[in-house]
Amino acid sequence: MPDGRGVTRRRMLGIGGALGLMAASGLSASAALARRPSITGAELRSAVALPPPFQAPLPIPAVLKPVSTSAEGDHYRITQREARAELLPGVTTPLWTYEGSFPGPTIESRRGRPVTVTHRNELPVPTVVHLHGGRTPAASDGYPTDLVLPAGWPDAPTQPGHGSGHGSGHGAPHVMHDPRAVVTRLTRDYTFPLDQRATLLWYHDHRMDFTAPAIWRGLAGLHIVRDDAEDALGLPAGPRELPLMIADRAFAADGSLAYPSLDPTLRERPGVHEPYLGGVLGDVILVNGAPWPVHEADAARYRLRILNASNARHYELEAVTDDGRRLDLVQIGADQGLLATPVTHRLLPIAPAERYDVIIDFSGVPIGSRVRLLNRLGSGRTREVMAFRVARRAADDSTIPRTLATDLPAWRRTDAVRVRDFSFRAGRLHGGHGWLIGGLPFDPARSDVTTRLGDVEVWRLIADVHHPIHLHLVGFQVLSRSGRPPLPHDAGLKDTISLRPGEAAEIITRFDGYRGRYLFHCHNAEHEDMAMMANLEII
Repeated sequence: MPDGRGVTRRRMLGIGGALGLMAASGLSASAALARRPSITGAELRSAVALPPPFQAPLPIPAVLKPVSTSAEGDHYRITQREARAELLPGVTTPLWTYEGSFPGPTIESRRGRPVTVTHRNELPVPTVVHLHGGRTPAASDGYPTDLVLPAGWPDAPTQPGHGSGHGSGHGAPHVMHDPRAVVTRLTRDYTFPLDQRATLLWYHDHRMDFTAPAIWRGLAGLHIVRDDAEDALGLPAGPRELPLMIADRAFAADGSLAYPSLDPTLRERPGVHEPYLGGVLGDVILVNGAPWPVHEADAARYRLRILNASNARHYELEAVTDDGRRLDLVQIGADQGLLATPVTHRLLPIAPAERYDVIIDFSGVPIGSRVRLLNRLGSGRTREVMAFRVARRAADDSTIPRTLATDLPAWRRTDAVRVRDFSFRAGRLHGGHGWLIGGLPFDPARSDVTTRLGDVEVWRLIADVHHPIHLHLVGFQVLSRSGRPPLPHDAGLKDTISLRPGEAAEIITRFDGYRGRYLFHCHNAEHEDMAMMANLEII
């Protein structure tokens, strides 16, 4: 629920983004965008005492064991259930979880070896599971209306709460029927062929209109795909390979996770209260579920597998020693696997749903001192993310090869059979505020893009405020930003691109893999819930 303190004009203009700016002052879109706020969304303030930073040890999510293996692949079982955990010291927080933990357990698999995950829904609402970044047949991709119903949930497909309408902050949800929805009760098998490059994926809830609060309550976990080529590179491994799921949250006075839902039961009415239409930001930075944690490290290279699992918060990461030196962040991979060659950063921006594979070298850091991972887009406590305490000298035989991968696609503009244009902007939705693609709200019964399997296309994307745009099924390469070359962090094969206010970008991709109905959408989860999705039909 909202913190009850209201939103000041400064927060609405400086934090709320262009939507809040226009609503508060009546400015035109062009005038609003001229301000170019550094973040889009409004911040919830916690009502409990927050711990000092760099005290909690960094948790490492448990790796899930398969219940069976065979020549055909591995089979896992995950129960979605309510649980309680001590995220803040001395405070018990109710969560919605995969297997009772936040983050959910990590699945580790091999390239080309199929995985089937049986999900059992013991939560009080329907759920959908999407393996973000997975090359997955449509039947297992987690389309937002392909619901897994809990026991006792009504069967009526058009009932509000089945994820069939959009919340806008005003009025009742608009109900739509999806004739193609495949609904199951209690369990569903998701099959992932994993015929794709080695990379860090993540799985999360994708229920229509209620994705944002479900992820906020804890429905997110990691899935790592490995292969022999990557194993042979000599990158930091074992305890020196760290998955880092970064997520901001806010806490209510009773220790629960605060969130401004119009319907806190997440059963009937989707949407958030007016100040948070641009996105929900928390004032606590969790890494693997711990607030501002610290990790004891060797004086050696570490591989950081970083995921921004925040609903709306963008980060600009920087590694700084106690004496003020900035350490290099050597990027070796992007959303869809290894780069061709390493790219060195001092500041690394990361939008919701983006992943970066980064090497950091602690060998030159004095023993006993710290390296803090900071967020240059944050203020106050949200400026800090986590710390590493360099505890000891240690042998290190890891390497960062000059050539990381040779299997990246070589798409050219001349390969494209068509060019498409898409705008991502605020708009009107059933009498209230919404977020639209090409001026239209999402409708599961409408085909927005139809393309043939194997076609190469160039897409031109333009944004009003921050929009991290995600394509299901395929990876893409960034061709340009606002008519200029891609930025250094655009290297490699991606599935999510961060558009800044007023920015246009071009991407190129080949629609291969599988036929069927997929999505593209904004991964600001509040924007997604308020209709910023579109259908992609591959025939």
